[in-house]
Amino acid sequence: MAEIRFTRRSVLLRSGLLAAVPVLGAVASACGDAAEANRGAAAQAASTAAPSPTPAVPNGLQRLPLPEVAPPVNGRPATVVQVELETREIPALIDDNVGFVFFTFGGTVPGPMIRVRQDDIVELTLRNHPDNRTPHNIDLHAVTGPGGGAKYTVVNPGQSATIRFKALKPGVYVYHCAVPPIPMHISSGMYGLIVVEPPEGFPPVDREFYVMQGDFYLTGQRGQPGLWQFSLEKCLAEQPDYVVFNGSVGALTGDRALRANVGERVRIFFGNGGVNLTSSFHVIGEIFDRVALEAGSLWAENVQTTTVPPGGATIVEFTLEVPGDYVMVDHALGRLMKGASGVIHVEGPENPGVFDVVVPGVSLSSGH
Repeated sequence: MAEIRFTRRSVLLRSGLLAAVPVLGAVASACGDAAEANRGAAAQAASTAAPSPTPAVPNGLQRLPLPEVAPPVNGRPATVVQVELETREIPALIDDNVGFVFFTFGGTVPGPMIRVRQDDIVELTLRNHPDNRTPHNIDLHAVTGPGGGAKYTVVNPGQSATIRFKALKPGVYVYHCAVPPIPMHISSGMYGLIVVEPPEGFPPVDREFYVMQGDFYLTGQRGQPGLWQFSLEKCLAEQPDYVVFNGSVGALTGDRALRANVGERVRIFFGNGGVNLTSSFHVIGEIFDRVALEAGSLWAENVQTTTVPPGGATIVEFTLEVPGDYVMVDHALGRLMKGASGVIHVEGPENPGVFDVVVPGVSLSSGH
């Protein structure tokens, strides 16, 4: 797992960044010569994208663990924040009996939430696990600098790089890998959120959740047992096999559902890793009290569905008034059949003044 440590220790390791280059010259040159890098990386993708010769899912393959919500900053003074992330390439389940070779930050999809405040100095070290097969880097949309930091964080397996940046503007920002071919790395799971709180912090709520949508392209077919890898052909055609929340079908259902109680106010940090599809985020049976449009400084009230582009994010807040299961969806509902759903399970007393069943209809299993 990635380790995120918050200290005042200041370490800047700019020396050695060029040492990450020799293993894959084409990737390094991507930062200066994108065309040449993409040719070399596309050849690498073609070899990586070949189906596994073993049709069966390896014994013991499981879904990836879920990332946690980082604690609020709570209006503390600006400081130096140290963040460490490790990239991991991990085979795991994306669906029942369907395996996929995920590229991850820290072994989760999305990667660990990074949470700082405006004017913090963030010192980020990216490590590439020695068992990985490919270079990786990180582009943080919260960074003002070349490539969002990606230009200087290309690391080969077993190596690391460190950058330092100032969190200039509050908001919720996506981070992702940007090694060519970029769609391969993002659509294999390499995305997450960095939350930059305003100096006064966010207003307190009872519960916070961390959810990201992603579209996945497999060398196999949806539902076909096997251990599959990324399909560049399907990605370029924008024909995903799966569209899911937090890395797999059912990642936020059943025992892994989000949980809250009647009367509580919740906040969801929602991001869209993409790489291709725009999300129409909606919680069935709720109206968002407030939405931070594209996770910026402008808030809208009483919103039913909010649009989140690839590489974008939002914050939604609402108060829970009635118990039951509330299904989160991308309201482009064909994607529901590709896995784009999750559940907020709410417990507490009934509230007939808000919702009451007078004469029930027939029982029907549905997405609602």
